[in-house]
Amino acid sequence: MLTGMATTQDAKNTVDMTVNEDARLDGEAAGVEAMRTNEGETSVPDSAPTIESDADDIEQKKQQLEDQAAPAAQEKATSVVQETLTVSYERLRHSIDSKELSEVARAELPDSSNQSAFSRATALLEAVAGNPHTPLEDRVFLAENMPFPNVLVKLSQDPDAQVRRAVAANVSDKNWLVGNLTKDEDEKVRAAALVNPQTSWKMRLEGAQSALTDAETLDVLGKLGAETENDAPVVLSSMVRRAVALNPNTSSEMLGKLAGDARPDVAKAAQRALAAR
Repeated sequence: MLTGMATTQDAKNTVDMTVNEDARLDGEAAGVEAMRTNEGETSVPDSAPTIESDADDIEQKKQQLEDQAAPAAQEKATSVVQETLTVSYERLRHSIDSKELSEVARAELPDSSNQSAFSRATALLEAVAGNPHTPLEDRVFLAENMPFPNVLVKLSQDPDAQVRRAVAANVSDKNWLVGNLTKDEDEKVRAAALVNPQTSWKMRLEGAQSALTDAETLDVLGKLGAETENDAPVVLSSMVRRAVALNPNTSSEMLGKLAGDARPDVAKAAQRALAAR
C-alpha cells in the first residue's frame, strides 16, 4: 500500500513539473513576441518611405518632365510644318511636272475646321495657279471655282485670256480685282468683268461709257436697276443706263427699251440716240 501511495505522489509531482515548464515556455514566447513588436515599431516609423510612396514620387516627377517638354515639342513640330510648306510651295511653283500640278489643282480641300491643313492646301493652290506648266484646263478650273483671293490674283495675271476671263466671271472676286479686269486688253475678259455682280458701280459706269464695250455687254448694263438688280441704288443704276443710252455701240433694241425708262434723263437720252440713227 505504501508503494502505491508513493507512485501516486510521484505522478502528481511529474504533472506539476510539466505544467510549470509549459508556463515558463509560454512566458518566454510572449516575451519574445513583445520584443519583436517593440523592435518593429522602433525600426519602421510611421514616416518612413515605402515602395508605394517612392513609386508615386517617380510618377509625379515623370509627369512634370512631360509637361515641361510638351511646349517645346509643339513649337518644334510647328516649325517643321512651316518649313515643309515653304519647301513644297517653292517646289510646286517651279515644277515642270504637269501631272503632279494637275493632281494638286484637282485635289479635294480639307475641311476648313482643320485650319492648319486647310491653310496649307490653299497656299499650295496659289503656287500651282501661278505656274504656267499647270495644264490650261486646270488653271481654268481653278479660276472658275476657287473663292480664295490669293489664288484668283495669281490667275488674273495668267498669260492666257481664257483663264483671265474665268476669273473675271467668278462671283467670289473682290471688287478691286474684277475692277482691274474691266481694263483687260482682251474684249471678252473686260465684258465678263463688267457684268460680274461684284464689279463696282464706278467700273460699270466707265464700261458703259467706253467705246470699246460691245453691244452684248451694254445690253446687260442697260438693264441694271430696271430689269435686274432691282435693289440697286437708284441714282447709280440710272447713271449707268443713261451712259448706255449715249454709247454708240448700244443696239437699237436696247435703245428702244431705254426710251421708255422710268427715269426721264435716261428716257430722253435714249430717244435722242434713236432719233439720230
